[in-house]
Amino acid sequence: MNAAPGRLYLVPAPLDFGCALQSHLQESMPLETLRITATLQHWVCENAKSTRAYLKRVGEVLPLAAPIQTQTLTELPREIHKKGDHQGGFDARPLLAAALQGHDVGLVSEAGMPAVADPGSSVVRAAHLLGIPVVPLVGPVSLLLALAASGLNGQNFAFVGYVPSQPAERAQRLKALEKLAQQTQQTQLFIETPYRNQALLATLLQTLQASTRLATSSGLTLPGATNHSGDIKTWKAKGWALDNATPTVFAIGA
Repeated sequence: MNAAPGRLYLVPAPLDFGCALQSHLQESMPLETLRITATLQHWVCENAKSTRAYLKRVGEVLPLAAPIQTQTLTELPREIHKKGDHQGGFDARPLLAAALQGHDVGLVSEAGMPAVADPGSSVVRAAHLLGIPVVPLVGPVSLLLALAASGLNGQNFAFVGYVPSQPAERAQRLKALEKLAQQTQQTQLFIETPYRNQALLATLLQTLQASTRLATSSGLTLPGATNHSGDIKTWKAKGWALDNATPTVFAIGA
């Protein structure tokens, strides 16, 4: 008789990846999430190096079930990071061999909730296909924290990923999102690589109509986190700014 499969835990990570300062884990992560994380020894991850660093931080709060060096960390293929894995085409079932053998497996990204604005959906899909229970753990999700802090429509919203990096294409995309927000009252959420924060903000202020509302959330869960929200006219009057080092979520709405 085959042993019952293990579980796939969706393990959130703190939002301070790549930031100059790190928060104390217990300030942003529930203790029960850290407790379960400490018991896991098999991982599917976005990046093995950052996962080891995260487990080291967990081990400073609770003892790990096994030394980090002996744990199994399997990285998602690099092309998954670039193109995403939400459209199918990648068979993640081999990554869950340990779960089929009865071991619990953790899925983790570099920051926030895996499979939400990050790779991992193919692993979750594979778990469902294989009859492996999927258990999302509680932790910070930057998109929802930013939406809650924006004052924009939280009943109808969409995450649209990254906007183009080329100025002309970026402006065209932002105008299209603005039009959609105005016509549907749907909040449009998007992100950018931090070093492009200032360029994106400049394009937003130049492109959007004066009455369109713009909200930003930077450094969420960290000391010194900032949340700004107002129409474009207010943004220009107050001179709100962003730096090119802090992860930021952007939102526009009517």
